Amino acid sequence: MFELYLEGRMANDETVEEIIKKLEERKNYIPSSDHARREYSYAILKEYKNYLKEKAGKST
Repeated sequence: MFELYLEGRMANDETVEEIIKKLEERKNYIPSSDHARREYSYAILKEYKNYLKEKAGKST
């Protein structure tokens, strides 16, 4: 997430897909069913949004 933050990436579906792709490349388990993958994507998006909020709070 830090790398994406430094690149100025927004919390959106495109960024979530990039995170998932990177996790898969590093052999992390990603659910294969559509339903589980959507839930996983939602959780990642939520965490990245929280990460961005935290970083914004520290910069002020």
